Amino acid sequence: MGLNVIMMGPPGAGKGTQASRFARERSLLKISTGDILRDAVKEMNPIAVSAKTKMDRGELVDDDTMVAIVRHRLTQPDALCGFVLDGFPRTVFQARALDVIMEDRRNGPLVIIDVSVPEDELVRRLASRRICSNCGTGADPFGRSTTCKKCGGKLVQRVDDDQAVVLERLKVYQHVTKPVLEYYRLRPTFRTVNGAQAPEVVARELDAMIEEAAKASIA
Repeated sequence: MGLNVIMMGPPGAGKGTQASRFARERSLLKISTGDILRDAVKEMNPIAVSAKTKMDRGELVDDDTMVAIVRHRLTQPDALCGFVLDGFPRTVFQARALDVIMEDRRNGPLVIIDVSVPEDELVRRLASRRICSNCGTGADPFGRSTTCKKCGGKLVQRVDDDQAVVLERLKVYQHVTKPVLEYYRLRPTFRTVNGAQAPEVVARELDAMIEEAAKASIA
């Protein structure tokens, strides 16, 4: 039986880092809607280009576009054994659509993890975050290097990490995405982890929560 995980949390909570680590250690496919969009933008897909422009302004891409992107990605062979979703669902509409998708897949439980971090800490983290302008890989926010360790590209601030955009993204999260947590909160597979702790502590607690939640789903 497969394992499917949704990594929830506001911008800067560290959900992407934890999603990548967990997926790698469990040999699961990590699906980031941001990565999917960036790949499509490189291919000059007009829908993806329009969606990426909205993301850079701190806005959310419309539900139908995001659902279509994720549904298509989950039909690929490498997603059949399970996945870790980062950045989806962001609205209750998307969450309901994912439930329909999961009914068709029937390949294991859907575990929802909320990575919770206070807003002042989120703003601090995002202001210091850097990514590679060439490959998009994130860098250690406390490091002093100006080049990417992966490909040697230049490290820059993400367009959507500008302070004004950050505040708008957090506002959007509170008004649009947070209701998704309420949609999932009463499920036996929903868990909240304190994301303000050291990354290795978050990782240990997150792993234990996912294992326990997966068992609860089949109890």
